Amino acid sequence: MKNILTVTNLKKNYGERAAVNNISFEIKENEILGFLGPNGAGKSTSINMISTVVDYDDGSILFCDKDINSNKNYFKRNLGVVPQDIAVFSNLSAYDNVKFFCSLYGIKGTKLKDSVRKALEFVGLWERKGDFPIKFSGGMKRRLNIACAIAHQPKLLIMDEPTVGIDPQSRNNILETVKKLNKQGTSIIYISHYMEEVESVCSRIIIMDEGKIIEQGSKDELKDKYCKDNLEEIFLQLTGKELRD
Repeated sequence: MKNILTVTNLKKNYGERAAVNNISFEIKENEILGFLGPNGAGKSTSINMISTVVDYDDGSILFCDKDINSNKNYFKRNLGVVPQDIAVFSNLSAYDNVKFFCSLYGIKGTKLKDSVRKALEFVGLWERKGDFPIKFSGGMKRRLNIACAIAHQPKLLIMDEPTVGIDPQSRNNILETVKKLNKQGTSIIYISHYMEEVESVCSRIIIMDEGKIIEQGSKDELKDKYCKDNLEEIFLQLTGKELRD
């Protein structure tokens, strides 16, 4: 299977501290890659470099075999980001929120209307398109956040803890949405502190600590290698830390 993203020897220093220390990995087409690590492991810095929010000091990031800095517009048109903090406008309706974010990618006219409708239908909010986020539950706001990130139909989607602070039913709804997106051809980087989510949706997993990748592989490969029944035991063995600390 072809790589959609290839990260090689990526480094980022803040003063004398190595936030990300020479990491390399790839994401295959139609793959969901889980990112695990305790607080301060370097996950957020890695994701910020991939999404071009933060410049990296050394290394390379290729998207579809093209350097992201040399082809930044192409990369950004094909990238969606679901941030951990809900990023929608409270003074805009659900429809206008998605319309605004989708329009940032140069989508206009009938195509824009169709894209907004499809995104809201996909997350189950089309019937609430005229409502403002203040009327939404936490789970509905999270779903609106996702709709804003996928309306332009990105090839690569970064999801940073998309289920934080919501009820189990809403969490299950979002996890099903992640699986459906993947079945439709979207490659996903999925960051979570919930082991059961990573086990449920991710085909491959990266574990980071202190700026380095300390292990990566499929769920079955990791369980076989460490002779453990679940990821939480493996994570504790490798890091000596709780995932939330």
